[in-house]
Amino acid sequence: MSYFDELDKIWGKVSSGSNQPQRSTIKPHQTKRWLIAIGALIALFIFASISKGIYTEWLWFDSLGFSSVYMTILTTKVWLFFVGAFVFLALLLINLFLARRLSPPTGGNILIGQGLPVLRRAIDIGILAVAAFISFIFGLVTSGHWEMVLRFAHATDFNVIEPLLERDVGFYIFHLPLYHFIQGWLAWAAVLILLFTGTVYFLNIGFNRTGFTRWMKGHLLALGTVIFFLIAWSYRLKIFDLLYSERGVIFGAGYTDAHAQLLAWRLLVAITIISGLLMTIGIFRRGRRWLYGPIALWVTITIILGSIYPTIVQRFEVEPNELAREKFYIKNNIQFTRLAFGLDRIEVRDIPIELAPSEEDILQNSATINNIRLWDYRPIKDTYNQIQSIRLYYDFTDIDVDRYLIDGSYRQILIGARELSPEKLASQAQTWVNRRLQFTHGYGVAMSPTNEVTEQGLPNLLIKDVPPIGIFEIERPEIYFGEKTGDYVIVNTGIAEFDYPKGDTNVYTRYEAETGIRLDSFLRKLAFTWQLGDINILISDELSENSQLLYRRNIQERVNNVAPFLKLDSDPYIVIDNGQLYWIQDAYTISDRYPYSQPNASGVNYVRNSVKVVVNAYDGTVTFYLIDPEDAIVNTYASMFPALFRPIDEMPEILREHLRYPMDLFQLQASVYQTYHMTDSRVFYNKEDVWAIPMETYADAERSLEPYYVIMRLPGEEHEEFVLMLPFTPTQKDNMITWLAARSDGDKYGKLIAYNFPKDKLIYGPRQIEARIDQDPTISEQLTLWGQKGSTVIRGNLLVIPIEESILYVEPIYLRAERGQLPELKRVVVASGDLIVMEKTLAECLNAIYAGLPTEELPATAPSTPEKPDRLAELAQLAQEHYDKAQEYLKEGDWAGWGEELAKMAEVLRQLVQLTESQE
Repeated sequence: MSYFDELDKIWGKVSSGSNQPQRSTIKPHQTKRWLIAIGALIALFIFASISKGIYTEWLWFDSLGFSSVYMTILTTKVWLFFVGAFVFLALLLINLFLARRLSPPTGGNILIGQGLPVLRRAIDIGILAVAAFISFIFGLVTSGHWEMVLRFAHATDFNVIEPLLERDVGFYIFHLPLYHFIQGWLAWAAVLILLFTGTVYFLNIGFNRTGFTRWMKGHLLALGTVIFFLIAWSYRLKIFDLLYSERGVIFGAGYTDAHAQLLAWRLLVAITIISGLLMTIGIFRRGRRWLYGPIALWVTITIILGSIYPTIVQRFEVEPNELAREKFYIKNNIQFTRLAFGLDRIEVRDIPIELAPSEEDILQNSATINNIRLWDYRPIKDTYNQIQSIRLYYDFTDIDVDRYLIDGSYRQILIGARELSPEKLASQAQTWVNRRLQFTHGYGVAMSPTNEVTEQGLPNLLIKDVPPIGIFEIERPEIYFGEKTGDYVIVNTGIAEFDYPKGDTNVYTRYEAETGIRLDSFLRKLAFTWQLGDINILISDELSENSQLLYRRNIQERVNNVAPFLKLDSDPYIVIDNGQLYWIQDAYTISDRYPYSQPNASGVNYVRNSVKVVVNAYDGTVTFYLIDPEDAIVNTYASMFPALFRPIDEMPEILREHLRYPMDLFQLQASVYQTYHMTDSRVFYNKEDVWAIPMETYADAERSLEPYYVIMRLPGEEHEEFVLMLPFTPTQKDNMITWLAARSDGDKYGKLIAYNFPKDKLIYGPRQIEARIDQDPTISEQLTLWGQKGSTVIRGNLLVIPIEESILYVEPIYLRAERGQLPELKRVVVASGDLIVMEKTLAECLNAIYAGLPTEELPATAPSTPEKPDRLAELAQLAQEHYDKAQEYLKEGDWAGWGEELAKMAEVLRQLVQLTESQE
């Protein structure tokens, strides 16, 4: 008996006495062969594509030493796919088999002749094809939850018990999501199986003109019973979801949830199970009441208990007595939100405050004064790009704030990586060889103190030029991996790699590390040709067995592909360590499942900066350091991937000295702390003391004040340290009420301190200082005059600098020519108490306010160091390059590009003139 004859039983046997003709013996062999060949080619292509992806991924992970991480993820995905697909397919086929066995004998077919067997076969094949496709979808969906399954298997307790159901927080983060997924998976499977089975029975009745039998009804009612039991399980899980309720005045279970909705869900669990059992009884009893009765009972009780009853309790019992009823639950929300965002770690200090720092305060905090940041990272990026990009194809993508020990002094500095921008090469140079083989890396860094300025209003560079010269020796200045390196390159080919320009010639190099992917076989070249969509990898004669492929060179993309379960900070920063360049990338563990914790706008309600990632800028090696061993989520990941994380003690000491509290985390915590500094339930309910992030004027626009890094001596501490800080004001008011500091140095790393001011004193906030600057006739007149002359006035960050028990306010003023891109620091504004002055330097401002200060104690403007003749040559070369590119645009008829290049050339010529005049 053939396979299709077996499938025919689903519809019932054809009567032997019928007058139906035999099935046609004519078979379209040629068509079948073509269909089989096309199907085989499609299957082969899919298999090859999947294999190619797995192979190239494994090679990439192996080149980083993380092949075990990839294999753990891959094997988990594979077995989950097969479990999901085969479990669903098995359940479906079992029910189809039952449907075949329970189908009644034929009562006479509605079709005769050849049409019936052909139609039945078509339907058989269609049902099996749809079943296979849906099984494939179920497998993919299951495979996509690999992280959830691994987290469940390696779950770690938080050792924090929630008060309503008395479960550890780990249950809600690691276990409950998987239970929800399994329940939803089974519910969808049961519904689809019910639809398939019902369809088979319906078709059988239609084709064979038979009635709906008791066995068919029993089979469908049994499936309905299973669905009821799964619904009961969903109600059981909804009990735990009460801890994410948004019904009351706070996030999390409130009074109505605990006293009404909880009871409703528990009763509905019992009612739904009873409904399922009643439906089971219907298998053995006649009548439709056993189908409609349980459904009607379930729907009625669900509406009454699940919706009406909690609504009545909320409206008539809670709302008239909201504070009294919700007080306990508000307390839970405050406690768990503070725990989830690390606000419970904030040390609160009340400090007395004086109107202005005294001369003695200034003298005793000279290190703080000497590290006041006058250069803002935004305008100085433009300055770096103008004076240190050296060539058209170099860019400073970002400028970072850090600190170094320089000549025995703890100094705050700005540092930027000089990265390659191959898209800026001339159009004739945009070749595959240039972009993939020759121009492969950036070169070096530029560094300057945050508080020093030359007589020309430019930063005083401590490290500059190519090759880099300055206070630190950089043995490996090449930057193959960075923030801008989005393209792949191939190194150690027949083409020498451009290293850096030197006068009228160039210096070339070869990649000396072994961390790339060797293209030493035809299979590897073929695989990456397909993966990257670049046939040149396969056919280029410049590649040899020593050639290495470097891709995923963007550090965030690189880290994210190794550990996709970590959330990355938006600002990686570059560090110099023993002549090497390293990127430090902060990484977070996050969740949206922390009970009672108020989520932010993106849904996150738990965060920890548990991981510091270090990426070597030259060879791309990635190291994950675990910095917060108390974080249960990162401990779970460490159990999932034992080879991935290293303890923070293994980080080189010099790199540890450059760890800083991450900006994104601080901003998130500050936004939550605006409300959750209130720990009293009544005060919180009334929102009596909500804070706001103050506003400042940056350039010509008003915007929220950004947190900023400073070196300062915190009140009550003995030594200066590197901190990240932000002031707060009362909501709808502009006076300052407190400031929050995050510490970064040594064993104090990660500690948070909030300094609260007396509420009976007026302490100027940033917006009030900005208003006083605008109202000062001398300052306002000068700023207006500059603006009328065609220059752009850029008002930098207003810095609120705590000095002992008082505040000093500092705002730098930059000037940029109308057609230029070179901001220069022209003035500094300082406010102290009721005094406000604007002078050329910070020292002159302090001298104007504190006339009795010794001159040697004042921060001095950096001397204007004579530029080397090489700098003149570099500027001349840069002007020539802009001119040449302008001529190219002119020939192409690109007038916009022509004008842009001429403007850039004019700016370089202006620098040349300025440099020449300064040397006279």
